[in-house]
Amino acid sequence: MQASEGMAGTNKEGAEHMKVDIIASGSGGNCIALTYEGRTILIDAGVAKTKIAKRLLEVGIRPDQVTDIFITHAHGDHIKGLPLANQYRIPVWATDGEWKGISGVDEELRRVVETRFSKYESIQLGDIWVYPFKTHHDAYEPIGYAIEADNGSRACVVFDTGKYDQDMLDMMEGSIYIIIEANHDPDMVEASNYPISVQSRILSDLGHLSNQQTAEALQKLIRGNGERIYLTHLSSNNNSPILAEMTVKAALRQKGFIAGTHYEIEVVST
Repeated sequence: MQASEGMAGTNKEGAEHMKVDIIASGSGGNCIALTYEGRTILIDAGVAKTKIAKRLLEVGIRPDQVTDIFITHAHGDHIKGLPLANQYRIPVWATDGEWKGISGVDEELRRVVETRFSKYESIQLGDIWVYPFKTHHDAYEPIGYAIEADNGSRACVVFDTGKYDQDMLDMMEGSIYIIIEANHDPDMVEASNYPISVQSRILSDLGHLSNQQTAEALQKLIRGNGERIYLTHLSSNNNSPILAEMTVKAALRQKGFIAGTHYEIEVVST
């Protein structure tokens, strides 16, 4: 699988959807580029800044065209490339809690994802709206993002989370692009040589989504409207691309949806 995959289309009115490029995905680092009307935002920057810049250029995006970087949480495989922000003067958005784990970003580039009445406030960037929402991971204040263009095309990004809940599903509802982790197979985790403490963390509600959990979430989200599913953040030791893909396809087949007819699916492991 190549490191970067792009997709753009048109809606019923003929306006372009946003373009999705998977810059990096997996245990080694995660970074998503979303482009609409010439504006590119990154969700996470988890590989070296030189690698992000190179892969952006490979999909036709200059690094200085990135207008904002949104961080889901401050683990290394999601923030390693943040020096890119200082180099290209890109604002970086993260929750107040996650800023506790982020250093080295120039003060004038730091932006806080704010809450109001215990809900995260939406962020408008020209023709794009960003809707942060709570996730469940062993970080200070982790979040996912739904991103909607003014023409109604919507994407959602859910990386590290040990479970999904109704609030998350509500924010993901209606997305054309669903970028979601399918991290592990529980049986493979339990059979691994990982210490019991690490196994317990992965399998906990503050760990990572299993293939089956992801499949269950997608059963609730997919409507057969040509959605594009990207399965990301696969464990290199406790999963396989074919297993993740087959688990999701089987679950969606139970709902009467067939890959290539009602939706598209791509497993990204880089």
